[in-house]
Amino acid sequence: MSGLRVIPTWRHGQERLYVCLTDGRNIAWYDREAARINLLSEDRRDEVLEALGPFVTGPVAVGPPPVPTPAELARLTLHPDDDLAPNRPGEALLVALDRDPGPTRRLRPDPRRRALAAEQTVGEVLDRLDGAGWHALHSIALPGGDRIHHLVIGPGGLFALHSLYARKQKVTIADPMVSLGRREPYPLLRRVRADADRASYALTAEVRPVLALVAPADVVIPGPLREVRVLRDTELDGLARVGGVLKPADVEALHAMARDRRVWHG
Repeated sequence: MSGLRVIPTWRHGQERLYVCLTDGRNIAWYDREAARINLLSEDRRDEVLEALGPFVTGPVAVGPPPVPTPAELARLTLHPDDDLAPNRPGEALLVALDRDPGPTRRLRPDPRRRALAAEQTVGEVLDRLDGAGWHALHSIALPGGDRIHHLVIGPGGLFALHSLYARKQKVTIADPMVSLGRREPYPLLRRVRADADRASYALTAEVRPVLALVAPADVVIPGPLREVRVLRDTELDGLARVGGVLKPADVEALHAMARDRRVWHG
């Protein structure tokens, strides 16, 4: 048994059958109306087809999700309030600190300001990739109050990045736990993977998770990590050297889709 589950879902008024792993992550879906099975990754193609076998009627196309057509993108004419492109790195934190800056004197630094510094550092690096054919979006709000710190789309594919302030601290990562210095470890990699999974669901495309560490003194990873890439802020520009996944037209189409706030709340 593959352990895959098939879950029916209504999305944008249409029924889709999602194929999920045991931890709830989507890896494929069957669109009956389009007679197509969309795979977010080819790795488990045979298992997906076996799981969907009882539900498929007639011939179907199988492959990666199709890129939005010009006609579909034209329907997404953006109102300024729905355009995420102007979001600054750490936009949500900037707004929160403006509304409630907190006391002027504190025994300890406001953790929001450290988190903001991390998102701004990572965001500045990602914004510089624009000249290499990449697009970055920041502080993407999700239903339920969560948000994706950064999303980058380019020739190398799509990446959801979570920024972590680690200045002058040793970072130890033992999947899914992350610890800074002597602090108690916490399962941050679950959140990083969940962000990428929610982006994959919204954009109907494969999105890879990245943990971006800002200014760590040392990084210790004693064992293999499942799917997540861990990069220092000084290594992020290396994403520009990744290619061969998306064509320029596909990058532009996915960016036009991702910058629409309604896509994330559909």
